[in-house]
Amino acid sequence: MDRFQDGHHVRLRSRVSRTYLHAADDGVGVTLHERRASMNAAWAVHIYHGDDGPYLLFHSAAYGRYLAATATPARLGHRGLRAELRDYDQPGVEAVMWQAVGSGFADDVVLLRNVGGRYLRANGRYIRWNAGVSVDNSFSSMMYWVVEPIPATEDMPALPAPPPNPPYGYLLGVIHLEPERLIRFVRAQDDGHYPEDPEDEGWQQFWFRGTSAFRLRDDLGFLVGAVVYYPDIAMCVRAGRYGRLTPLVVDLPDGGYGDTLEIVVFLADTPAYNELRHPDVHAE
Repeated sequence: MDRFQDGHHVRLRSRVSRTYLHAADDGVGVTLHERRASMNAAWAVHIYHGDDGPYLLFHSAAYGRYLAATATPARLGHRGLRAELRDYDQPGVEAVMWQAVGSGFADDVVLLRNVGGRYLRANGRYIRWNAGVSVDNSFSSMMYWVVEPIPATEDMPALPAPPPNPPYGYLLGVIHLEPERLIRFVRAQDDGHYPEDPEDEGWQQFWFRGTSAFRLRDDLGFLVGAVVYYPDIAMCVRAGRYGRLTPLVVDLPDGGYGDTLEIVVFLADTPAYNELRHPDVHAE
C-alpha cells in the first residue's frame, strides 16, 4: 500500500511484457499498450476504508470508470476471467476492490489481488496480439506490475481538436452516425459543492452525438450559463454515485450508444476549479 497514495496517479506496467495497463477506447475494456504518455495509461488511486481494512480502487484518468474483476470468462487466448471498467454506483463493490501484495522483487513491483481472490494479469507473453488483461487464480509471472507514480500538474490539458466533419459521415454510401448518449450535468458552486443525486433540482440533461470533448465543452458552456457563454469550464465525469470526479480532457469513449454520462461543471477561476489536479503524463 505504501506505493499508493490516495488521490495520486500511477501507471501500472507489466514487468514481463513492459506494456502499460490501458483503459480501452470503448470505455469498457482493459488492455495493454506500449504508449506511456497517455491519459488512458494513467490511473487515479482511490483508497476505500472498509470494516476489515483499506482497499485500493483505481479509476481511469481518461474516462473515470473503475478497474473491476468480473465473473465473465476472458476472451479466447486469455487466462481466467475478464477485467473491465465499470461505474462505482454502490458502496463496497467488491469487484472494484484490490489489495497490493509484495512481490519479493523491488518495492515498486506488486501483485494486485481482487477481493474475490484472483490476481490481475497481463496476457500476450508469447502471442503479442493477445494484449488483453484478465484476473486469474493460477500464479504467473504475468501478474507482476511495476508501479510508476505520475506527477501532478495544475495546468488543464488542452482538449483534442474537434473533427472537421459533423458527427456523422458516409460509409459506402450509407450514413454512419456516431454514438449518441444522454449527458446529465450540473454546475458546481464555486466551492465545489453540488447536489449528488442526479434527480435533484439543478441537474439538467440533453442528448449529445459524437465523441468530441471539444464540442461537448462548447455545448455545456452555453447551457450552464443560460444566456451567457462560458468557454472556460472544466468538465468532470462522475462514473457512478460513489465514483470520484475525473476531469474530462480526452474525447469520449467510442462506444456508449444510449448510455448516460454524468458531468459536473466547474467554472474557471473559482476555488474548486483551481484545486483540480491532472496527471502530467508527458513528464519523465
